[in-house]
Amino acid sequence: MKRIAILGSTGSIGTQALNVVRRHRDLFSVEVLCAGTNADLLAEQALEFNPNAVVIADESKYARLRDALAHTDVKVFAGESAMVDLMEMDSIDMVLAAIVGFAGLKPTLRALEQGKPVALANKETMVVAGSIVTAAAQRHRAPILPVDSEHSAIFQCLVGEGSEVDKILLTASGGPFRGRSREELAQVTLAQTLNHPNWSMGRKVTIDSATLMNKGLEVIEAKWLFGVPAENIEVLVHPQSVVHSMVQFRDGSIKAQLGVPTMETPIQYAFTFPDRVESHLPRLDFHHYASLTFEQPDRKTFRCLDLAYRAIACGGNMPCIMNAANEVAVQRFIDGSIGFLDIADFVEHSMESAAFIPNPTLEDLFQTDKTVRQQ
Repeated sequence: MKRIAILGSTGSIGTQALNVVRRHRDLFSVEVLCAGTNADLLAEQALEFNPNAVVIADESKYARLRDALAHTDVKVFAGESAMVDLMEMDSIDMVLAAIVGFAGLKPTLRALEQGKPVALANKETMVVAGSIVTAAAQRHRAPILPVDSEHSAIFQCLVGEGSEVDKILLTASGGPFRGRSREELAQVTLAQTLNHPNWSMGRKVTIDSATLMNKGLEVIEAKWLFGVPAENIEVLVHPQSVVHSMVQFRDGSIKAQLGVPTMETPIQYAFTFPDRVESHLPRLDFHHYASLTFEQPDRKTFRCLDLAYRAIACGGNMPCIMNAANEVAVQRFIDGSIGFLDIADFVEHSMESAAFIPNPTLEDLFQTDKTVRQQ
């Protein structure tokens, strides 16, 4: 029985992870549940899965959560520091890091420092502090198991391979606006942006997918996870979202991982690795796909992808600057204070104006994130 802590249990990845637990209660139990602000759903999850402890990051929701679970043995905590400290519990066998954004860095890093395997769905952790996180994982012999569908696909292609990687082919759906011009994108609404053609994801990730920033973040994450230079990571737009990514080896051979577009498959694989267990999810039926197509991304229209390549080429704290600016810009787009195309402009301005640090410490990165958000 593997006891799992889920960071971000009320979000898209967290709720799908709990679906995996429901199907395999003989294999998994929930030890800790952590959420940001949704105390009501967190209480429902705690009543169903009876974890040892729950944490709500929003301290103003503590009393509401405590009262909802008062008749249970579940321990209730509040605040970011409590979430981080709980990662030291000896009873946790694996941590699913599914908090969206920079907020996922501290608890993920603490889990790795405790030698706990981390199923990583928080790409911003690797974007902001990839060198620090990978060093911690190696130092404490704590495996990082990718949960993003693309990185899980790459991981699965590499299992059992001793060959040198020539290139990673990172696939992208293209989002809801594939093929649109800048003139058309100037008028798109939040509702249109959140209408992803293939995937069901949270708002922030869905908007990042539409701007192609999500793919830029994944390029940086892949660099750190797999030790492949960014110039050897090629993004391919694949509208059907069936080929989740590919790896080309030094002899020219290419391996691909295919499947239906659901996050529950990579979540389950991370939970059970190196084994595969039965899944009742739909199987891929090739009769439903007349063709699988691939095309180059439009990097002039969707500028965020180029900004990500620029950030990783610059190095230092530049990916942190880019990520912080993007998180603020996405929230402003959600709030209606900027337009869709303004997101890239917002990020680029921050990258050009924020203080650059070539060899940042962890404290430098926290300060960079704070400063860029304030600016």
